Amino acid sequence: MAIGKASDMKVYDPRIQGGFIETLVQNTDVFNQASRNAIRLSNNFKPGDYDYSSFFANTSSLITRRDTTSVSGVTDIALAQSEELKVKLNWKLGPIANTLDSFKKATNGQFDEDEFMFVVGEQAAKAALVKQTDDAVLSAKAFLNGQSANKHTVASDGTIATSDLVDGLSKFGDAASNVILWVMHSKVYFDLVKQQIAANIDGVSNFNVAEGNPLTLNRPVLVTDSASLYATSGSPEVTDYYTLGLTADAVGVETSEGETIHGEMVTGLENLAYRIQGEGAFSLGVKGASWDVANGGANPNGTALGTSSNWDKVYNDKRSLAGVIIQSR
Repeated sequence: MAIGKASDMKVYDPRIQGGFIETLVQNTDVFNQASRNAIRLSNNFKPGDYDYSSFFANTSSLITRRDTTSVSGVTDIALAQSEELKVKLNWKLGPIANTLDSFKKATNGQFDEDEFMFVVGEQAAKAALVKQTDDAVLSAKAFLNGQSANKHTVASDGTIATSDLVDGLSKFGDAASNVILWVMHSKVYFDLVKQQIAANIDGVSNFNVAEGNPLTLNRPVLVTDSASLYATSGSPEVTDYYTLGLTADAVGVETSEGETIHGEMVTGLENLAYRIQGEGAFSLGVKGASWDVANGGANPNGTALGTSSNWDKVYNDKRSLAGVIIQSR
């Protein structure tokens, strides 16, 4: 039983202890307005493992030329329905437990249940956002990476350049303006800055360099070092990076079950301890895609979420999907 002890705690001088907490540094401020609503976080409590929503598919040849010289019969056209399917992901918190003694020695000599819950809760909230971010980005990458019509692969040495952003947008054709946000790894972001400096692109080689802001075709960049944005493979190993150009509501993350978090005193041990455990669920969907129940199953892990064949395209027009993807190195 791995319960934290006093010897495991870092006891700092009171002058620097106040307010200190180790937190994750990954940028997870990606939802709603921060992403121009390309990645949307909301509440929508739902039973079961999946969330189905139906829609009428676009009807081809709905309007055609009428022959004014003919009275021949014509064939009816039927409206066709399809469906999008979000998949529910179940998460747990902990359990996390520490002896009361360890907490007393790390604070002011008293065990405060509320303070212990606050410390755990603050870290848990950040960790939950990290998981939701990673799963959302991973799912969007997996789906778009499986759509060749929406994908641009950087040629030559594989390092991204401004022209590759243009090539990526070109995959959306006359609907390129619908791509409202770039999501990229910091490595790709700084590669782009360096390329624009080397190319002496006006605006980058003077004042913008001081801020480190690349020119990104009038679209903001959400930089996150999510592991979902790169993959290492081959021998010798190479790392491929994936930049997403997303549309509005490209990815939806919905809290679909209420969180339950329970704290309790643990007795019967050499030292009294306090344990916290929690659980909850959120549903995840990608615009224009339906989760493949037969292949992906319920409550998928990261490997399943990141498998392109587990996301089925249900919108016929490539310009109606979640966006575009650019592969670089």
